[in-house]
Amino acid sequence: MTNKPVKTTADFPPEVLSAFDQYVHGVIDRRQFLRRASIVTASVASAAAMLDALNPQYAGAAEIDPQDANIEIENLAYPSPNDWQGYLVKPVGVKGPLPAVLVIHENRGRNPYIEDVARRLANAGFMAFAPDALTPFGGWPGNDDEGRALQRKLDPALMLENWVAAYQYLQGRDDCDGQVGAVGFCYGGGVVNALATQLPMLSAGVAYYGRPAELSRVNAIKSPLQLHNGERDERLMAVIPAYEAALQVAGIEFESYVYADAHHGFHNNTTPRYNDAAADLAWARTLTFFRTHLAASAKHSRADQIDEKTVL
Repeated sequence: MTNKPVKTTADFPPEVLSAFDQYVHGVIDRRQFLRRASIVTASVASAAAMLDALNPQYAGAAEIDPQDANIEIENLAYPSPNDWQGYLVKPVGVKGPLPAVLVIHENRGRNPYIEDVARRLANAGFMAFAPDALTPFGGWPGNDDEGRALQRKLDPALMLENWVAAYQYLQGRDDCDGQVGAVGFCYGGGVVNALATQLPMLSAGVAYYGRPAELSRVNAIKSPLQLHNGERDERLMAVIPAYEAALQVAGIEFESYVYADAHHGFHNNTTPRYNDAAADLAWARTLTFFRTHLAASAKHSRADQIDEKTVL
C-alpha cells in the first residue's frame, strides 16, 4: 500500500508554504527560509522542523513497485550532447511498437518520484523514458537539496538540447510507433512548453505547474497541450492567464485546468503539498489526453476510473 504524506498543507502556515516555494525555486536560501519561517513559528528550531517535514519522503511512496511483473525497466545512455542516462520502462507482453512518453523531472534531477511516474505510464500501456539531467554529476545524489544545487550549475540551453535529443531517441526506436508525447513537472513542465515551440512533431505535451513558453514563440507551437496548475500557486497563476490567451489567439489546441486549494507540486505524493483529489483527477486527464493524441492502445488503469464530476 502506498504511504501518503503524514502532514498536509493544512498543517503549515501560509507564510511558511510561500517561503518554502521560494526556497525550492532558488529565490531564497535555507538561511533566509529559516529566518522567515521562524517569525511565524517563534523559533528557528520549529522552522527547521517544518522545513524537514516539507521535504520529500520517498520511503514507501511508490505507486508502482520497480519489481512489478507487468513492467520491465532498463537504465541506458542515449545519444545526447552530454551523454545523459535514461530510465526506460515498458509494459510486459505487448506486441508491436508502442507510443512513448518523455518524462521530464523537476529542478533537482530524476528522483524516485519521477521514476515512479515513468512506471505509472508503463503500467498504463506506454513506453516511458525519464532522462536525468544530473548525469554529468553521477545522477540524482540521493537528496533533493543537493540535486537542486547541482542542477543550478547546468546551462539551461544545453539541457534543452539534451531533452530534444531524448525525444529524437524515442521517436527513432524500433519499438516506438513514432508517436511521442512529453509530460513534465515544475522545471519539467516548463521544458514541455519549450519543446512544443521547437518540435512541431511532438504528439502531445502535458505541463504540470510549468513555466509558460515565451509568448513570442507561441505561434511556433503545433502540438496539443494540457496544462495543470494549483489555485494556490501564486507564482504561476500570475502568468498562466496570459499564456492561455496567447495559445487561444494562435489557435493552438489546449486544455487548461486549475485545481481548487491545490499548491505547486500537488501531484508529487512524497510531500505535504500533495493533494490526492487534484492529483488523481489530473492524472486521469493526462492519460486520457495521451491516449487521444498518441492513439495508444493502452490498457486502463485505476486513474481512468476517476469521475470527473468530482472536479475541484
